Amino acid sequence: MPLKLIVVVAGPEKTGSLMDAARDAGATGVTIINNARGEGMFPVKGIFGLELDAQRDVLLFIVAAEKSAAILERLAAVGGFDDAPGTGIAVQLDVEAAFGLRTQISGDRPT
Repeated sequence: MPLKLIVVVAGPEKTGSLMDAARDAGATGVTIINNARGEGMFPVKGIFGLELDAQRDVLLFIVAAEKSAAILERLAAVGGFDDAPGTGIAVQLDVEAAFGLRTQISGDRPT
């Protein structure tokens, strides 16, 4: 089965709504990496003009290729990534091989 990896980088306040949106669109699981740091084209300035490191979560979705476009579009809509700078990004990559996904793909619960 062809697979895609969808990588989302967004603020932690959006993580829950992004996970819900992906699941509603057909994703069966997610791996979350908390407290990543990121900086876009224009660093965020805080008090006294000091630069702030923006905390981000990284969400990793491995999904069936036929569902990936719908999932990616839903993530982009919910995340509002094209609405304003610094809201986050979502990208899709091909997966050449993967192991440990049998129950995720089949939908069977482990016994």
